[in-house]
Amino acid sequence: MNGSIKLAAKYSGRFLLFGLVALWAGYGFADIQRPNIILILADDVSPDLYGVYQQPSAAATPNVDRLAARGVTFKTAWATAMCAPSRVEIMTGRYANTTGVYDNGMWLGDAKKRVYSKNVAFSKILHDSGYATAITGKWHAGSQMPHDDALAFDEYALWEGVKGIRALSGSPAFTGLMEDKKTPSRYWHPGYVVNGELLDTGPTDYSLDIEADFIKEFMERNVKKGKPFLAYWPTVAPHGTRTGTPTTPLRGEVGVLGKPYNAAEGTARFKALNEYLDLKIGEVMDKVEELGIADNTIIIFASDNGTAVTAKTRGVERGSHVVFIAAGEGIEQRGMTEELTDFSDILPTLVEFAGAEALVPEGAEFDGVSLVPFLTGKKDSHRDWIYAYMSGSQLLRTRDYMLEVVNPILGMPRGRFYYTGEHRFGKGYQLVDGNPEYRAVRQQFDQILSQFPALTREHEFFKSRQGKKFLKVYEKPKSKEKHLYSHKDYRFYDQAYSH
Repeated sequence: MNGSIKLAAKYSGRFLLFGLVALWAGYGFADIQRPNIILILADDVSPDLYGVYQQPSAAATPNVDRLAARGVTFKTAWATAMCAPSRVEIMTGRYANTTGVYDNGMWLGDAKKRVYSKNVAFSKILHDSGYATAITGKWHAGSQMPHDDALAFDEYALWEGVKGIRALSGSPAFTGLMEDKKTPSRYWHPGYVVNGELLDTGPTDYSLDIEADFIKEFMERNVKKGKPFLAYWPTVAPHGTRTGTPTTPLRGEVGVLGKPYNAAEGTARFKALNEYLDLKIGEVMDKVEELGIADNTIIIFASDNGTAVTAKTRGVERGSHVVFIAAGEGIEQRGMTEELTDFSDILPTLVEFAGAEALVPEGAEFDGVSLVPFLTGKKDSHRDWIYAYMSGSQLLRTRDYMLEVVNPILGMPRGRFYYTGEHRFGKGYQLVDGNPEYRAVRQQFDQILSQFPALTREHEFFKSRQGKKFLKVYEKPKSKEKHLYSHKDYRFYDQAYSH
């Protein structure tokens, strides 16, 4: 490792007097051509499903690969191994140690109700700077909804649960397909709420078509208005269904892509969902070209966590390792990069692309660092380390070293420490715990982690009814085994199973 590892990378906006802020927000941007931004987030899928990562399990993803060819693909990008904490990190640019969101079932304090009141969201900053803002797909990032003032999305088309649908004006009843008693279908005949009204869907209506059409129409309207836009697309796919509701086929006979479908073939179905999502991403990319805005549009494609069953919820690297591709006007065609990024970088990146630093509230700080200098070629490096967390586990990585499952609750207070060098995807890693040759590097890792204290059983959350319930499941032998180790098909490196 060259030199010491830098400590916490902080980003804070520049601040102007109130009168100048008003001028900037209300009039100053009119003379500046600010880029349109499309942020796409796939649900529950690891990088190995996308062709650009050159892994044997990849699906056919020509459009994502086409996007990658136009910009930068991060070989190593980290999120959180579960949807809610990842999505909150994206929105706020902050790690769980600040937001309190560690797990879908672990929202500390009043985080679930007030996380965006206490931490500014990128959508709020861009909206207040004059961007038209829209979101479609799956929210699952707290009780504060995208249309609330704290998030400030102008338009939305969201897959919603029965409770959310009943809360609409007139208490409408959802009559489409169901995954279970509380969950409307996320694919065929789905449950979507569009700008406060239940969408009337039928048996041949498919969620990814609804989402892509919403994005395309939103873009077209705002291009005609001459207004820059932010389109956030956290799609429902390729997340599996809770029960046997068909996903890719219309009636269990022919898949969307024209392929025979067998409900027992989970792998084939998952790949087909990725392929159809890729098709829809291609349509949005083509619409950008058709509208004549390709020279002023940034597209970022990522996934919220690793693939379900084999990665999701685990405290190992595969759980947090996600797709991350950025392309668009001004972004260099760097191809696959060895530089590191994590989801805390998204907010400062979008804010800098939008030129909206002046709209960051005074005193706000972010854990992430803007990617703009690296993406645009002004710098050849980005950051020295990335960080992730999953319930009680912490993970930390540099280019050459990786630390996973630092978890005092489950009896792993030191985690497992590896030398990886240029190796990725778990292959070629060397377990170097206790090796005196790597003691100095391990001490640097410990110094970084000292900024982010690990959760312990003594935390107030675990004294609550919810916390006790969480621990009861979390500490079961099978749950513990799943969380601390890789799936059997991905045990490519020594995880001290004899420990």
